[in-house]
Amino acid sequence: MRRWSVRVRATVVATVTVASALAVAVAVLMGTLKSSLESSAGQEAARRAETAVQALITTNENGATTLVTTGPAGDVAIDPDVRVSTHPEQSWGEGYATVERTVTTSGGKVTVRARSSLEPVRDALHALRPLLLVGTPVLVLLVAVLTWLLVGRALAPVSAIRTTFARITASDLHERVPVSASGDEVTRLAQTMNATLDRLERAVSKHRQFVADAAHELRSPLATLRTRLELGRREAPRLVREALTDVERIQGLAADLLLLARLDAGEPLRMEEVDLGQVATEEALRPRRDGVTIRLDVATDVVVRGSRSHLARLVANLVDNAVRHAETTVTVRVAPPGTVEVCDDGPGIPVEHHESVFDRFTRLDEARARDAGGSGLGLAIARDIARAHDGTLVVAGAAGPGARLRADLPPGDTAAG
Repeated sequence: MRRWSVRVRATVVATVTVASALAVAVAVLMGTLKSSLESSAGQEAARRAETAVQALITTNENGATTLVTTGPAGDVAIDPDVRVSTHPEQSWGEGYATVERTVTTSGGKVTVRARSSLEPVRDALHALRPLLLVGTPVLVLLVAVLTWLLVGRALAPVSAIRTTFARITASDLHERVPVSASGDEVTRLAQTMNATLDRLERAVSKHRQFVADAAHELRSPLATLRTRLELGRREAPRLVREALTDVERIQGLAADLLLLARLDAGEPLRMEEVDLGQVATEEALRPRRDGVTIRLDVATDVVVRGSRSHLARLVANLVDNAVRHAETTVTVRVAPPGTVEVCDDGPGIPVEHHESVFDRFTRLDEARARDAGGSGLGLAIARDIARAHDGTLVVAGAAGPGARLRADLPPGDTAAG
């Protein structure tokens, strides 16, 4: 299951938190308001009862009758001790706040009852409820939108850093992630990543330079050694032949390492319009292992834009690899707009190794042993050359019998349709 992003999680948490807090606040507000209004109604009823009591006492002191009514009509009742209500038609039940007071007069005990309507309480709550029902969701939605926007704005530099960092490869370590001017944790993260990239670029540059220097320095002594061996061929022909084979292998390895170092360093290529069919034909017809027939299926006018020497090396490496593992036949095909396929009838490449065969110094089995002439760099160099031309190199088709490698290169401006 895909996890939610930080932006979604922050928005959900903030929205749920605010919604919960508002729900509690609304419940407390409604309860407090209701209690306060009912308390006010009760106080009003008590005030009316007290007024009636005072009027009753004053009336009795003046010698008047003990059965009087005071206050708003129907809201105060004064009953004699016999409990015969002077307002039997009035309701003193639900919907009112009521207060009873008992007063002793010269005529006996008198009960004073007063009430205050709770209708204003209900009206106030009814008026407030729609506002809360509409306002609370709107406020929650506003919080969600603002959180989404603010978190997105805060994470925008992180997204820019991630995009740039994902684009950086070993061939373009000079790139740096953007550093915002906010001076916050994201800025410090970008600065730390750029410092790490600086150290990595220096280390990779030193490594590449070392490989290039080592390969270059090996060329001269190897050439000298080969010359001396050639001169001594008559004295010990078999020994010299074996030594020359080893020297040729070391020379090839040195040349491969030097080419890899140049490709890794992103050395600019001399680009031109190249007839891919002609290049493939020339490389396929070079002498190789006896007993293997090379068949050509080359379309005409397949023109690509690239470095002729590098494209020739790509085709040569593919053909060399196929010849090394073929039983009897290797087929080289060139098709528009810029496809080169090299097939052999050897054991093939297992599906699980379709990518690993392009790793440097990779050999899959004993058929690809060191004494078979392979250094394990041919396919790696071929793929790097294809990528340097904005193309691809893959193992096409299922595993065995036979391997089929396909390079797809962008067509040149003058390529035929």
